[in-house]
Amino acid sequence: MNDDPKYLPEEFLNRMHNMLGDDFQAFLNSYQQPRTFGLRVNTAKISCEEFEKIVPFPISPIPWIPGGYFYPENVRPSKCAFYQAGLYYLQEPSAMTPVSRLLPKPGEYILDMCAAPGGKATALGAALKGHGLLVANDISTSRARALLRNIELFGIPNSFVTSTAPKDLVPCFPEFFHKIILDAPCSGEGMFRKDEALAKDWSPAKSQELSLIQRELILQAADMLRPGGYLLYSTCTFAPQEDEGTVSYLLENRPDMELVEMPGYEGFSDGVPAWGKGQPQLTRCVRIFPHKMNGEGHFMALLHKPGQTISEISPVFTKPNRTAFEYIDAFFREIGLKSLGGQPFDWNRVEIKGDKVYYLPPVSCSIRRINFLRNGLYMGDLKKNRFEPSQPLALALHKGEVSSVITLPVQDQRLERYLKGETLLINPEEAASPKGWQLLCVEGYPLGFGKLVGQTLKNKYPSGWRL
Repeated sequence: MNDDPKYLPEEFLNRMHNMLGDDFQAFLNSYQQPRTFGLRVNTAKISCEEFEKIVPFPISPIPWIPGGYFYPENVRPSKCAFYQAGLYYLQEPSAMTPVSRLLPKPGEYILDMCAAPGGKATALGAALKGHGLLVANDISTSRARALLRNIELFGIPNSFVTSTAPKDLVPCFPEFFHKIILDAPCSGEGMFRKDEALAKDWSPAKSQELSLIQRELILQAADMLRPGGYLLYSTCTFAPQEDEGTVSYLLENRPDMELVEMPGYEGFSDGVPAWGKGQPQLTRCVRIFPHKMNGEGHFMALLHKPGQTISEISPVFTKPNRTAFEYIDAFFREIGLKSLGGQPFDWNRVEIKGDKVYYLPPVSCSIRRINFLRNGLYMGDLKKNRFEPSQPLALALHKGEVSSVITLPVQDQRLERYLKGETLLINPEEAASPKGWQLLCVEGYPLGFGKLVGQTLKNKYPSGWRL
């Protein structure tokens, strides 16, 4: 970290001084403090109570984030097998706040409009617990690939991962979603302490350009929100034109939308009407400043579209070649599948495209002009007279859902060797079944597949996933 915030642009400092007044020096002093590090537990797979019992490194709760924890800077949680099992996501604490204030619920249809790399999308997907639909979108295909990996790592089966311009989503999902999160592309001022390069790339002109994009996006979001639904707009910047200014623009152009209060916390700061178009309700926005909370910087606004919720969408029913079902079913019987992601397996949701098998979300909708990276859960491949499971299928399974398992303690060195693609020596008493397909687990939590021959576990961890 820079000992002197001289890397901060002078125009940025002058504007912050005007915004904060007497608080400016405390704000400036925060840049001399170490940045914070956090993780968020995947509560669809493990409870916080259980996680606290088994986590092998120090953590402490983030007081305003259910399921969020601080960890020390010298810890590397991404090297732990629990991370590879999708039990938590590494995320800066203030960035966890928006989803915690949107309060997603199982069964809802939710859109994350600018989702990469997946911090908020994985939180939304975990909250759905396999029910309803998550559409996780990012206009950048390269960023969307990173998003897909994190969605699959978290074991979220009921998702569409797309890479499409938001304007092209609107005609496909008119007033469709119960909840939408728009974590808009922004000037990133709240991340300057974390990444000095962002400060060096900052300019007032760039902030102005981004505010115009944000205004387009927030109107598009409002058009996809169903009556009775909620839209959470957020940025990681302090710039008034990107924050209160964008929300003001929405209120002017969509008078049916209203700002509502969010669950508070003692470190939150109110929005400032004068930084928008003066609407009194702008005080219901929330600002997070690094000198008032143990985090970086964020802005949030929770908006409601009044009205009656429309009728629900009918469940999906596919018409695949059911002759292939016998191979999938044979694999399920071999591993002793009891359920998938906490729910009974529904054969009506199985779609086969060529030799690829997918498990679709339980929602039927007409979709055109959308670039899909993944339409549901990729289950595996049909080979000659057999089914080969995928890594996303392994991660979509929950603890105790299959019987053919090999579970190792988190300290076992064989876990690291497995994640590197090596074969493992398994003692007879460690395997629940003597041969064939096995689900390798860490402390009971699925990590990936292997095939047991004698005492040798042939590694089926895909090369693209290896350490």
